[in-house]
Amino acid sequence: MIPMPREAELTERQLSILRKLFNEGKVMRVRRVKKTQVALAEELGITRQALSSHLRELRELGLLNAGRGFIDLSEKAGHILGEPPTQAFVFAKIEPKKRRNVYKEIMSLDLLQAFRVTGNVDLIVVVDRQKLDKVLKSLSGIDGVKGTSAHLVLSPLVKGK
Repeated sequence: MIPMPREAELTERQLSILRKLFNEGKVMRVRRVKKTQVALAEELGITRQALSSHLRELRELGLLNAGRGFIDLSEKAGHILGEPPTQAFVFAKIEPKKRRNVYKEIMSLDLLQAFRVTGNVDLIVVVDRQKLDKVLKSLSGIDGVKGTSAHLVLSPLVKGK
């Protein structure tokens, strides 16, 4: 368990709200644009009201979320635009006696997620595709990592299709 800083202590109610949102939430990767709607409307040559209307429709389709000074595009938006998925998976085999040290070093790398798993590999790491080479190089330098294999996501499988 990760200790919380003292100033971040939460009430029981706040924890229950956070837990409910966390359990009902969907993990999504987003691409953030830090720009006001006024600036974006200006660049697009439309009114802010017209942009707001379009953004509302795009939000309802699950393609973006907008707030004050930012717009977050969902992975679904990238898929519609023909962008390849940005994740890569690295499977790693680790020497049992060195696992604790290896896990500690791995957590200092620029990763999206890391999972200890059972089976033919000991660890699955999810990385941004653009950072794959750097992560692989770092992994190969960690004492106790016996081997790795990298896998790029070609496309997500969609339920019901």
